[in-house]
Amino acid sequence: MLATKPFLTQADVQKILNAADQHAAKNNLAVTIAVCDDGGHMLGLIRRDGCAPVSSYIAQEKARTAAMGKRETRVYEEIINNGRTSFLSAPHISGMLEGGVNIEVNGFTIGAVGVSGVKSTEDAETAKAGIAAIL
Repeated sequence: MLATKPFLTQADVQKILNAADQHAAKNNLAVTIAVCDDGGHMLGLIRRDGCAPVSSYIAQEKARTAAMGKRETRVYEEIINNGRTSFLSAPHISGMLEGGVNIEVNGFTIGAVGVSGVKSTEDAETAKAGIAAIL
């Protein structure tokens, strides 16, 4: 028998985006919020007014990296900052800055949220606020 795993529905993605957007609005954060599935494929994105256009790319890469690596992107940033700069050559991941958070349900990473535009800690808090809407 094949194993089954949970997955993000479009309704889940909208809840995540709405909650993260509300968190950003409440805290006056000009950010981009990206949601992807477990393979790093984009499912939704919001770029808030005043956010730098480059943040749209960075948020997506943070989400992809967190989803495919099955961990927060903060971990990669710490690895690099602690001297393992060769990790910068890891294939297929480029969002190695804090602000990407994987979504874990029943032991499965089912996707991730990437946020970019403000301090990395605030990006991560915004991502987690979005994820909290479905967990």
